[in-house]
Amino acid sequence: MLERVLEPEVMDTAEEARDYDSMDHASVNARFCDDFLQFATFGGKPALGQMVPARVVDFGTGTALIPIALAGRASGFTIEGIDLSEHMLALGRSNIARAGLEARVSLARVDAKGTAYEDGAFGATISNSIIHHIPEPAVCFAEMWRVTAKGGLLFVRDLHRPDDHVEVDRLVALYAGEPPGAPPGGGLRGEPPADPARVASFENQRVLFRASLCAALTVREVVALVGPLGVPASAVKMTSDRHWTLACVKP
Repeated sequence: MLERVLEPEVMDTAEEARDYDSMDHASVNARFCDDFLQFATFGGKPALGQMVPARVVDFGTGTALIPIALAGRASGFTIEGIDLSEHMLALGRSNIARAGLEARVSLARVDAKGTAYEDGAFGATISNSIIHHIPEPAVCFAEMWRVTAKGGLLFVRDLHRPDDHVEVDRLVALYAGEPPGAPPGGGLRGEPPADPARVASFENQRVLFRASLCAALTVREVVALVGPLGVPASAVKMTSDRHWTLACVKP
């Protein structure tokens, strides 16, 4: 089993924020939102609009792609996205304005390990891929649990750390995409040369994805961290070849 190797907690440069925002998250984000909405549906009726309070918080919102996608799928609630990176939040505010969702989605620079929200402030707490950035994830899990109202929903998804570097290489090759365009100077079939800036961005994305896989937790580790909160082991499951998901209703 690979040992966990921490990566920087905050992606706080303009270049990192641009590279993250330019990645193709559409299918992953769509599945996250659809799976969350399915989990949040009781008796065939969407429960989010009936939450008390009818507020969702997104821990580690990045450039607000998840809140935007979620707000486009369901109504009756507001979403507050929090992140420590001001560069990420700046792009997120632009994305929200472009989507015309300023009335429903707001962003704030807040440390996920210790917010100023009241206990039970949100009817649902969601998070996609923040845990692998946190050196001591137990603190973040506890904060997510604290701000979730009784009867509210906790839905967290993140990368799963592979058993070995062979599997890391496979996942990077499979999911980090194809290099943009032909090599510098042109391809064998006369393709135009690749834009050096796009090539550099692609390579940086691969480096980031590899580092994230190595910084991720395993299902067993997550179960051990959330157990003291009262979250049952059955709430944490592998949901793809590279993701685990924690889905729980707070008693």
